[in-house]
Amino acid sequence: MDTASTAILEALSGAGVSCLFANFGSDHPALVEAIAAAQATGREIPRVVTCPHEMVALSAAQGHAQVSGEAQAVVVHVDCGTQSLAGAVHNVARARVPVFIFAGLSPATQEGELFGSRNEFIHWLQDVPDQRGILRQYVKYENEIRAAANAGQIVRRSLQIAGSDPRGPVYLVAAREVLCAETASAAGDPAAWRPVAPAPLPGEAVVELAEALAGAHRPIIVTSYLGRNKDAVGELAKLCDRLGIGVLESAPGYVNFPHHDRLYQGNYWNQPVRNAELAEADVVLVIDSDIPWVPTVNRPNEKAAIFHIDVDPLKPSMPLWYIGARATFAADSLTALRQMNAWLDTATVDGNAADARRAHYARRHADRSARLAAAEKPDGDAITPEYLTACVRATIDDETIVLNEGITNYHTIFDHLARSRPGTMFTSGGSSLGWNGGAAIGAKLAAPERTVVSMTGDGSYMFSVPSTVHWMARRYATPFLQVVFNNRGWKAPKYSTLAVHPDGHASRAGDIGVSFDPPPDYSAIAAAAGGAFARKVERPEDVEGALAAGLRAVREEGRAAVLDVWLPHL
Repeated sequence: MDTASTAILEALSGAGVSCLFANFGSDHPALVEAIAAAQATGREIPRVVTCPHEMVALSAAQGHAQVSGEAQAVVVHVDCGTQSLAGAVHNVARARVPVFIFAGLSPATQEGELFGSRNEFIHWLQDVPDQRGILRQYVKYENEIRAAANAGQIVRRSLQIAGSDPRGPVYLVAAREVLCAETASAAGDPAAWRPVAPAPLPGEAVVELAEALAGAHRPIIVTSYLGRNKDAVGELAKLCDRLGIGVLESAPGYVNFPHHDRLYQGNYWNQPVRNAELAEADVVLVIDSDIPWVPTVNRPNEKAAIFHIDVDPLKPSMPLWYIGARATFAADSLTALRQMNAWLDTATVDGNAADARRAHYARRHADRSARLAAAEKPDGDAITPEYLTACVRATIDDETIVLNEGITNYHTIFDHLARSRPGTMFTSGGSSLGWNGGAAIGAKLAAPERTVVSMTGDGSYMFSVPSTVHWMARRYATPFLQVVFNNRGWKAPKYSTLAVHPDGHASRAGDIGVSFDPPPDYSAIAAAAGGAFARKVERPEDVEGALAAGLRAVREEGRAAVLDVWLPHL
C-alpha cells in the first residue's frame, strides 16, 4: 500500500504543483522514501528542488507562483525549519501568493509503539507545544494531518483555500508515524477541489462606479497589485481610454498599467511630497491596493469621492487600516472591470468631456516622461541609479522578467524601466528583504525560455543568502542576471530616521550604524558559490559593457551573472 507521504505527493501533483522546494530533516524519512519510490517507478510527482536554506526555498516558491500563477510547495524541517523560513513568510502573506508549506513534527511516540517512533536525541529538542502557532498569524489555513487515511483530502483542501481569493500561503504538519503509515491511493478528481470562483460586483455597484467615473472632472484610479492577473491590465486600459481616466500606482508589485500609455501618471512610494494628480482628483477608484497613499504626506483631495474594489477590502490582517471610502466592494478586479466595460458598451458617455480628460492626462504624461529622460545620465564620474536603470532597459527585451528589490530605488527602477507588458515586473509584495535571489530561481523554473533580471540593493542582496541562491542557480540550471545597486549601506533606515528627526543628532552624525564599509565583494560570493560571472563596476563608461557581458554569460554560457555596481555612497 501507499503511505501518507505518497498521498501528499500525489495530491500536490494532481493539484498542478510543479515544484517542491525542499529542505529535508529527520522528520521526513517516509517522504524521502516516497519520492525515491516515485522516481523509481515513474509515478508523477512535483520536481524536487533541494534548497540549503529555507528562506530561499519559500522565496523561490513565491517567484515561481508569481510568474506561473500556480501554487508551489515547500518542505521544511519541524520547528527549526519553520522558523528559518524567516521573513519570506511575511512576503507571501502580504503578497497573497498561494504557497503550500509542509513541515514534519517530532515523532509522537518514544518506546517504538509505532513505526517511525523517536530514535534520535533531537526528537525531544524539536518537540514544541504549538509548532503551528509559529505561522498561524501569517497563513490562511493551518492544520495537522493526524491520520494517513485523509492526508490527500487535507492537502487538497489546503490548496483550494490557498488558491481562493484572497489567495495566500497554507501550512500543514504531520508526525513521522503518520507520514510512515500505510493508506490507499489519494487519487481523485482535482476538479472537485477547485478554488472558489471570482466574486463580481453587485449590479447596482457597476452603474454607480461607471457613472461616477464618467461624470468626474479629474477621475483617477490607484492600484498596486491589479497586474497579478495579467488579463485585468487590458481591461483597465480599456476602461481608462474610453473615459479618459488617469492611473497611478502606489507601491506597485506588478505591471498594473502600460507605462507607455498616455494615461499613466506614475508611481509613488515613500516620497515626502503630495502627488499632484491625487490632490486634484474629484473621483478616486482604489482597486487592488493595500496602501493607496500615505496620508501624513500624500492624500487625495479632501472633497474627492473615494470608491474601493478589492478581493480583501477590509484587510483584517492589518490591525489599523482605513481609507475613508464612500463605498467598498469585495470583488475580483478583472470581473469588476469587465462588468463596467460591458455596461459602458451600451451607455451614453460625454465624448467631449472624455476627450478633455485624455488630453489633460496626456500632457501630464509627456511632462513626466521628459523629466525622467533628463535624469538618465551619470553625475560626473558617479553612476546614478537612473542611469544604471536606463542602461538595463536598453539591454533587455519586452519579455524579460524583472524582479525589483531596489528598496530606496523601487521607484527609480519602475520609472526608468517603464515596463508595459503584464507579467514582466514583480516585487516581493511585502517588506522582508532577501526575496530577489530565490525568486529569480523560481521565476526561471516557471519560465525557462525567458531572461530573468534581478535588481537589488546591496542590503537586500546580503539578506537573500547569496551562497545558497547561486549554488542552486548552477545546480538547477536557472541562470539570471543580478544587478546590485551598491551604495555601501542601508539607506532606508537613514531616510526613516531623517524623516522623523530631520535636525536631530543622527542628521549630524558621521556613523549611525547603517553603513557597510568596507563592503563585501558581492559578485565574488556568487562566483565562489555557483561559478557565476562576476564583475565590479565603478565607472559610468563601464556599465553598458558589463551588462552586455553579464547577459551573454546568462544567455549563451548558461550561468548566473552578478554585477556589483557602485553608486554614490549613502
